[in-house]
Amino acid sequence: MVSAGDFRNGLTIKYENQIYVILEFQHVKPGKGAAFVRTKIKNLKTGSVVEKTFRPNEKMPKAHIERKDMQYLYNDGELYHFMDVETYDQIAINKDQIGDTLKFVKENDMVKILSHEGAVFGIEPPLFAELDIIHTEPGVKGDTATGATKPAEVETGASVNVPLFVNIGDKIKIDTRTGEYLSRV
Repeated sequence: MVSAGDFRNGLTIKYENQIYVILEFQHVKPGKGAAFVRTKIKNLKTGSVVEKTFRPNEKMPKAHIERKDMQYLYNDGELYHFMDVETYDQIAINKDQIGDTLKFVKENDMVKILSHEGAVFGIEPPLFAELDIIHTEPGVKGDTATGATKPAEVETGASVNVPLFVNIGDKIKIDTRTGEYLSRV
């Protein structure tokens, strides 16, 4: 059990039979009335973010989230298949549970499978991905306004905004959390 007064960013709690991660917290001591903790929490299964206030002495159970490294094997249209590289056990996860978290992940890349009490609820891709550009419009010489970008399609099928100097065949580094171009490789 953890009290609301001990909240920290990244802590996972069980609240109203759901698993939440604390994104932000703030201890508030108003001039009149009792102190409280204002939080912004994210439901790990649905992805929704809500703001809640708690009394500092309010207690709730800590949720243990298991993160297991697994290799992404392939997608057969409905299911995504993953393999534990230590035991060679394979699991299949439904497309609805994954959403668009794998849009920058190639086959055979390592990901983290998130589960709570044996039930898989999400996937964490690697923080950065190095992908080849398969389609983009050529940059026009002299068209160099500061920070100008153009859309480009990477080998996984995802679309990314890249600087004008990036061409087809270039390998780029992408931040998978934001989908932003970082650099050429």
